[in-house]
Amino acid sequence: MIVLGYNGFSRVAELFGRLYGHTPESVDRHNLIGHDAAACLFVDGRLVAAVEEERLNRQKKTSAFPALAIRWCLDQAGLDFDDVDRFAFGWNHDEEYADAVVTGVAGSPEPAEARLRTLTTFGELYLGAIGRSALVEDFTRSTGYALPDAKLVTVPHHHAHLACGRLFSGAADAAFLVNDGTAERNSAIMGEVRNGKVEVFDRFTIDAGHSIAQLFGAITRYLGFVPNNDEYKVMGLAGFGEAPAKNPLLGEVVTLEEGGRYSLRLAHDRRGPRAYDGLLDELFGGDDATRHTFDYRVRLACAAQQMVETVTAHQLRALAGATDLRDLIFEGGLALNCVNNTKLLEETPFERMEVSFGASDPGVSIGAAAHVAFEQPEPVTAAMAPYTGPAYGADEIRKVLQRHEPALVWEEIPTAEVARRTTDLLSAKKVVGWFQGRTEFGPRALGNRSILADPSHADMKDVINNRVKHREPFRPFAPIVLERDAAKVFELGKKDRSPYMTFVFPVRPEYTEKIAAATHVDATSRIQTVTEEGNPLLAELLSEFTARTGVPCLVNTSFNVAGEPIVCSPEDAVACFLGTDIDHLVIGDFVVSKN
Repeated sequence: MIVLGYNGFSRVAELFGRLYGHTPESVDRHNLIGHDAAACLFVDGRLVAAVEEERLNRQKKTSAFPALAIRWCLDQAGLDFDDVDRFAFGWNHDEEYADAVVTGVAGSPEPAEARLRTLTTFGELYLGAIGRSALVEDFTRSTGYALPDAKLVTVPHHHAHLACGRLFSGAADAAFLVNDGTAERNSAIMGEVRNGKVEVFDRFTIDAGHSIAQLFGAITRYLGFVPNNDEYKVMGLAGFGEAPAKNPLLGEVVTLEEGGRYSLRLAHDRRGPRAYDGLLDELFGGDDATRHTFDYRVRLACAAQQMVETVTAHQLRALAGATDLRDLIFEGGLALNCVNNTKLLEETPFERMEVSFGASDPGVSIGAAAHVAFEQPEPVTAAMAPYTGPAYGADEIRKVLQRHEPALVWEEIPTAEVARRTTDLLSAKKVVGWFQGRTEFGPRALGNRSILADPSHADMKDVINNRVKHREPFRPFAPIVLERDAAKVFELGKKDRSPYMTFVFPVRPEYTEKIAAATHVDATSRIQTVTEEGNPLLAELLSEFTARTGVPCLVNTSFNVAGEPIVCSPEDAVACFLGTDIDHLVIGDFVVSKN
């Protein structure tokens, strides 16, 4: 069976802009359904291609219909639309959902005029973008292919997240938590997968109006960042302070309830994105003069981080009491909070925990297709993950370099020399753009579209933040390390690997100065472990660099500048290289310098 999975709507950005004010210029530009559009293809249970639309259309976190991504996936497999048996979409806004929304609004205590306005707005969104008939029309309009309604499978959003986690966890049976901004009607579900069957424990389900992820996003916005995009900045800021002894967010804003449940003081319904601003000012003493100061931001970030850790630990303690399974799958946007992930594993009864590289919404395209594939008799595999996107040959790279030749000096070297020559540059304190093989899937650069540097220089963090990434100086950088060396450098606790940068670990004291540029202010690092089987060339580079310098890690940050998607093509890489102070570009077998 051939299954094409996708996520994204052609009209959502326009409708959210007009109906809710979430225009491309506004701070709420990513607060919409279908963000992180992507597509993937499964052939007989095997993932053969997956790419995010942003990598191709160069619009960060785009919600647009993934026409380019779909076309690339089909071309990669030598297939066309008629060859596809099922088209799996990672949302299910069915008639039952619509009826529930209408019933809820009709029964609300709001004035009749406000209820009518809400229903009118919802009707336009449902009929114009998210309802089933709108999905079929959108597909046909965007691709030119008349999608048969019978071939479209709409997968509930949280089930798509779960299927993505199942695919990459390696655990046949596992408990699960999915927690994100919102699905169709819920923001969190828990349950277990046993003998191939998924059971959601309904008593643990949290309504969309009480989304802890949306609350964290509201705090992100309040602190002057972009919600549904910059939450990792708040997580990073929390490393500069201490969790409060008495947290105003716990009790005043979030109430923990029996059985792993919780509720928010102000439900996220129709109050708008700034609903919490006044309350946060009141609780933390904020005003126009203090709200964006570093100390105030750190204090509130510490409280927000502790809130997330407390709430999710509360959930998992209840889940652990309801199942005897001790493998845990954690998916959804909240699972990108890697500081929390490590604490959850160490402080709850679960013995193993996996968070995939597609934990946030890019992964629902893979998850929707995997959900369909799991129902078929053949085994479901994804051996090439996370390197699922476009790759480029020497001829394509050479043509791009030749087009930019007046600005570039380059040489082609034997493949066997790439690791050694790159080590020459890195050990000379050069910042290297690293472009190899297939593009990674998901929000993290995992070693194929990366900026690399020697972490032993304490000033390297400031060099890359200021001269290359053009971003806030408090932002930390992550190290890559050979899996066999990881436990020597980091305190891994219950983990023995972290291939997707989804966990944070304390740096052992004897290495904090040795990898100073990849150690956060709180002496932790968000690491990626590398194996020869998973990424042979990157493993060879790490081995060469470690042998040469005695430093067992490299700084690894995404190959892009702030506000842009990670580079995908050679043209993207050269443009980023020329537009920043990256010293050298190693792209395929080519070593490139600026003229």
